[in-house]
Amino acid sequence: MAEETLTKDLILDAAEAVLRKYGPSKANVSDIARAIGVSHAALYRHYDNKAALRKAVVDRWLHGVFEPLGAVLAEKKAPDQLLYRWLRSLWDFKRERARKDPELFAMYALLVAETEGAVEFHVESLLLQLASIIESGMSSGVFGCKDARQSAFAVFMATSRFHHTAHAPEWETPDAESRFEAVFQLVLNGLLSKS
Repeated sequence: MAEETLTKDLILDAAEAVLRKYGPSKANVSDIARAIGVSHAALYRHYDNKAALRKAVVDRWLHGVFEPLGAVLAEKKAPDQLLYRWLRSLWDFKRERARKDPELFAMYALLVAETEGAVEFHVESLLLQLASIIESGMSSGVFGCKDARQSAFAVFMATSRFHHTAHAPEWETPDAESRFEAVFQLVLNGLLSKS
């Protein structure tokens, strides 16, 4: 391949394939370059070092959730229904990834845990979306909380069993659905206006 046609997406696709083949501990920049047919120096024109490349792979994987969540935010629904749809979409997206390719899911969970700064940006982006739903509920009088940001954080933490990768094995238990519904109802009751 000509180095002039090398794109970040092509590099990230190759990095994912190499990570899948060798695992995160054994995959290296030379393997990725070899898979594309370029020198490892060509990759460094796009990424400063192995850590930056690894972070880009993780960021792309994490960012995938924002398409379905963005679609939920665009729906014209009442804030309580929107909150349910958003939380459910987050869980469904992660659960589908874990079901579709459990080995790749586990590898990415490991990479995310090892990649400095990746989780913080991802969580912050999720919290902003969640806070916007709660703010709309506060504005319309549906939610009685006083601080959308604090409430978003509380909702996110309360529902972490349904979106944190450490809990992925629990997502397939027979009572997972009823547990989600129970947790959502409890969260919703805490947010609803008492007037």
